[in-house]
Amino acid sequence: MKILRQKPMFFHGRVKPNLVADWQQLRQTTGEIAIPSLERIKAIGYTLSMDDYEKRKLGIFNQLNFFQLITGIIIPIAGAITNRRFPLISWIVASLPALISIFVLVLNARRKHDLAQITYFVCYPIATSIVYIWGINMGVELSFILYGILSVFFIQDISQMLFALGLSMVSYFVLAVVCTNYTYQLATANLFFYLFNQLLAIAFIFYGLFLIKKENAGYQQSILAQKEEITVNGRLLQQQTIELTQINAFKNRLFSIIAHDLKSPIYALRNLFRNMQQYDLPAEEIKGMVPEVVSELTYTTSLMENLLHWARSQMQADTVKPQMIDVSGLMTEVVRLLRLQAEAKRIHVTYDEDPSIVAFADKDMVNLILRNLLSNAIKYTPENGCIQVGAHRTDTGVAIFVKDTGMGIPADALQKIQQSNFYTTKGTAGEAGTGLGLMLCKEFVARNGGDLQIASLPGKGSIFTFTLPVATE
Repeated sequence: MKILRQKPMFFHGRVKPNLVADWQQLRQTTGEIAIPSLERIKAIGYTLSMDDYEKRKLGIFNQLNFFQLITGIIIPIAGAITNRRFPLISWIVASLPALISIFVLVLNARRKHDLAQITYFVCYPIATSIVYIWGINMGVELSFILYGILSVFFIQDISQMLFALGLSMVSYFVLAVVCTNYTYQLATANLFFYLFNQLLAIAFIFYGLFLIKKENAGYQQSILAQKEEITVNGRLLQQQTIELTQINAFKNRLFSIIAHDLKSPIYALRNLFRNMQQYDLPAEEIKGMVPEVVSELTYTTSLMENLLHWARSQMQADTVKPQMIDVSGLMTEVVRLLRLQAEAKRIHVTYDEDPSIVAFADKDMVNLILRNLLSNAIKYTPENGCIQVGAHRTDTGVAIFVKDTGMGIPADALQKIQQSNFYTTKGTAGEAGTGLGLMLCKEFVARNGGDLQIASLPGKGSIFTFTLPVATE
């Protein structure tokens, strides 16, 4: 139901523009319905710059004024219907609460919140005092208590708060305690309305305290929620800081590797071709220099491949494309790829051929893991050693292992590897390493939902085992 449009009020033949504009703004803020929703009432005068606590206080203030506006309209109407013998001043004063509340809501709608509060806490006590000054005891003296309680909660400025509190308390003491002789006693004229006024004042006191308690509890809950969110964000930020520190250290290590280790093969090639060009080296001498260059290039090829895989993994951090993998076929492929490296050290490599073992993971990642583990096993196994590559089913998936009879890993070095720190040492034939391959293995195994386990004894060899999931039906 829409509010009926009122005719403009005229003052000396002209429309009072400010009052009309204020009323239109109040209607626009509260909505053009007969009884605006409580949330619309609470939102009168909200601004973007207000924090949550200020909005809650303003919402309470608007609710109190709205309900005082309603009672300020209902009481005079009820009095007029039931008894028309009240003094004229009582009718005038009975209408003041509604007018004051309207004016306060209009001020809030115009974002004049401080002026609205001063108006409320000055005009209401004065309007109530006028009733008693004219010798009428309407039974509303408890309203002074309400104004005093609310002024402590709403008014921020200490001097203004003390003034409003003092005005209410002094008025109560003088008019309700000291001055008790009134020419008109509502208790005698109409006991029902007297009791109703007393109960209404008590109801507003408890309602005001209830609203304050409710909003404060809600505000405390929001503060606790914000505190919890800040705590969670703090932990996340701390975790991100640790990760960024690790990534930064990793990046510095990579640049160090690139700057140091990539120069050697390039310089070796440059020296070879420069000597061939300048000194016209014989074929036998050139042939003697080639194995060293090939060794350097082999290491560089492996390093570049790992670097490219690591860079791609960082750019596509969440990209894992699992598929059905024939583990036996993959082992065959990797062993053949590294056959020449193993034959150079006369290392015997054996592997199982069981086509029934099938894993569900990213094939490219598993290929890289197996190649790095087998390449490391060859690097740290002496000549005429043995390496075994195999796989078997577990209760939760598939376990793939690379077992060697190499030099093993010391306990302190094994601890560094398990903590994802860089660790590398020369191979049994002086082969260089970076430690990057093993770190990639751990990362790729984790991304595929598996786990990498290392068992090693110095001088006895090592076993690297990683698990992979199987396809679920």
